[in-house]
Amino acid sequence: MAPAAAPLIVPRKRGSPRRCLFCGAPLSVTFVDLGMSPLCESYVSRDELDRMERFYPLHAYVCAKCFLVQLEEFVSPEEIFSEYAYFSSYSESWVEHMRIYADMITARLRLDSRSLVVEVASNDGYMLQHFVAKGIPVLGIEPAENIAAAAISKGIPTLIKFFGEETAAELVSEGKRADLIACANVLAQVPDVNDFVRGLRLLLKPGGTVTIEFPHLMRLIEGNQFDTIYHEHFSYFSFLTAEMIFAAHGLTVFDVEELPTHGGSLRVYARRSETAFPAVDPRVEELRNREVAAGFTTLDFYSTFTEHVKETKRKVLDFLIDAKRRGKSVAGYGAPGKGNTLLNYCGIRTDFIDYTVDRNPYKQGKYLPGTHIPIHHPDRIRETKPDYLMILPWNFKDEIMKQNSYIREWGGAFVVPIPELKTFS
Repeated sequence: MAPAAAPLIVPRKRGSPRRCLFCGAPLSVTFVDLGMSPLCESYVSRDELDRMERFYPLHAYVCAKCFLVQLEEFVSPEEIFSEYAYFSSYSESWVEHMRIYADMITARLRLDSRSLVVEVASNDGYMLQHFVAKGIPVLGIEPAENIAAAAISKGIPTLIKFFGEETAAELVSEGKRADLIACANVLAQVPDVNDFVRGLRLLLKPGGTVTIEFPHLMRLIEGNQFDTIYHEHFSYFSFLTAEMIFAAHGLTVFDVEELPTHGGSLRVYARRSETAFPAVDPRVEELRNREVAAGFTTLDFYSTFTEHVKETKRKVLDFLIDAKRRGKSVAGYGAPGKGNTLLNYCGIRTDFIDYTVDRNPYKQGKYLPGTHIPIHHPDRIRETKPDYLMILPWNFKDEIMKQNSYIREWGGAFVVPIPELKTFS
């Protein structure tokens, strides 16, 4: 199915101030400006190579009132997500992460055949399949029809819709309320975060639990993970700001876990604020205090990020220029959104990286947006024997290096660009 015919939208009228996606305060403080960039998941077919691509400002601001880091909305979610190229099941480590989560949360909440587990942005069923195997009723909510079809083919009930207060109200009117609502890496992709969180509370049973995983802004800054900033991600959350948003819509965060996934993420547990149980775990106050001490409630804290980003760009280009002058060949591994931010910001095209590979057949045979680096099947690595393999989804570097350890047969080495460029030989 072709993407929905949604118009490009610029919600802010020309000349009017930018406004915070959560609190509505004016936005004027830059977090980082990554220049102009195409949509990171808009892969280019061979027939489209000579056509104009749309580029948009990739400029992140920080709100001076609530400290939400965010992008301005230039493209509607319908245009971005109605058909999508990211299938979660192609990452073995991510599927395993969710299997462990399903085992843990089933035991913790005592879920059984009388429960209902809802996943928002359920993708291809990578998570819900683990609950189905336990005999627990599930419902996935996924706006991308091509991805939802993969879940449905696995026997996972999936509603093809965007989630918010309206969708939640429809489900409640049908008698559906969730014992567990699970959200993993979707909060950043929601432009109307207020509508989304209101929907979570409405769909949640009294006594039910919401768990939300999202990349932690603290780790993004510490790890110089600027490549995780792209148009498909509208917001970037500290714990303080996330807790504030949930509280504003009647959800109390009662526990939080710090996870290694995606360069460092948080998993927060929330309940309806009118219920007193479970009690708030001491980890909540500890992380809250740690962020305050680090400076997350002062604008000066955010001002140093830009220079770290610029230095990373210089180091990546220094490495590639040196490699090419020595006659070395460089290929990429992966075609993730973060890789497209890195390559477009640094101006890296086929003059530096010959091609990249990806396990996802949906991307193979296409070209990366902006840079037009071709995407091949991973077999291409054995055929061409590159001297360096640059891992673009660096958050899965251990899995990727294990799968492709054979490059050492010809003296090949891995390159990881973030947080600091390193080679592994």
